[in-house]
Amino acid sequence: MTAELRTTDVSVAVVVCAYTMDRWDDVVAAYESLIGQDRPADEILLVIDHNRELLNSLRRAYPLARIVPNTGPRGLSGARNTGVQATASDVVLFLDDDARAEPQWLGLMMDAFGDPTVQGVAGWANPSWDEPGRPTWFPEEFLWVIGCSYRGLPEERADIRNPIGCNMGFRRVALRLTDGFSSAVGRVGAHPVGCEETEMSIRLRQADRAARIVLEPAAIVHHRVSAPRLKWRYFTSRCYWEGVSKAVVAAQVGSADALESERSYATKVLPRAFGRGLLDAVRGDFGGIRRSAAVGVGLVLTSLGYVRGRLVRSTKSSDQVPASQVQAA
Repeated sequence: MTAELRTTDVSVAVVVCAYTMDRWDDVVAAYESLIGQDRPADEILLVIDHNRELLNSLRRAYPLARIVPNTGPRGLSGARNTGVQATASDVVLFLDDDARAEPQWLGLMMDAFGDPTVQGVAGWANPSWDEPGRPTWFPEEFLWVIGCSYRGLPEERADIRNPIGCNMGFRRVALRLTDGFSSAVGRVGAHPVGCEETEMSIRLRQADRAARIVLEPAAIVHHRVSAPRLKWRYFTSRCYWEGVSKAVVAAQVGSADALESERSYATKVLPRAFGRGLLDAVRGDFGGIRRSAAVGVGLVLTSLGYVRGRLVRSTKSSDQVPASQVQAA
């Protein structure tokens, strides 16, 4: 083959990063979903983020599994980088500790790597809602708030700027080219910041303009949405911190690249979402008014977070202030 690679000859590791005993059942479900893949992984690795109790408990529960502590800074970026360093496969896939992969997931992700220009692949993340389920006010265009794929993304395989972190993978050469994930951005514990995969993906494209990241919607995982994330307070906080996170990314890689996708989202996807909610209300679904309101509030709070983040970082005169420190500044 010349145009495509035989992905059966490409080795693959799957890394799951975990940090709290509160997600014990989720971590177990994530790990066991990987054991049951139609195409087995060459390596499965659990990385535990500075939690000795969780590390020891998992080692007792799965004595044959590879389970290692995060040897880098506390947080998701450090844990992911530890996973990359502790594996040797050609491709490294990442699955969140509260996500379950469908049996065909790994094979479909690897199929997308058949094109040698593809350096990163994103799968699709469906929400798995805790009771009482999805709130009527929650717009599908904001499912990114809970780490899931949202309305506005392509529905067929297509190039994108960056993946959603709970379901993604990169070639090892791409991870080496970018030196992995930056600890200057990304989640630390339960703090609602993120964008480490966005920042890394942008740096990859800046380093190699031919590199492609594609979305494969058929590669599905089910991402748990716990009860606290069903609340309006979480929605507003997460929108605000997304703006802060984008400010950190903009300072790292430049605002033009950092906000490329967001401009299209804000000018095309959100106006349609706002109108759709009003139309739903006219048709008798009065939750549509609340969804339209959530679209407006979400946009405003994300914008405010971005402005605040840029102002704080400008005052600090440093591009190395982690997003998790911006609120305290």
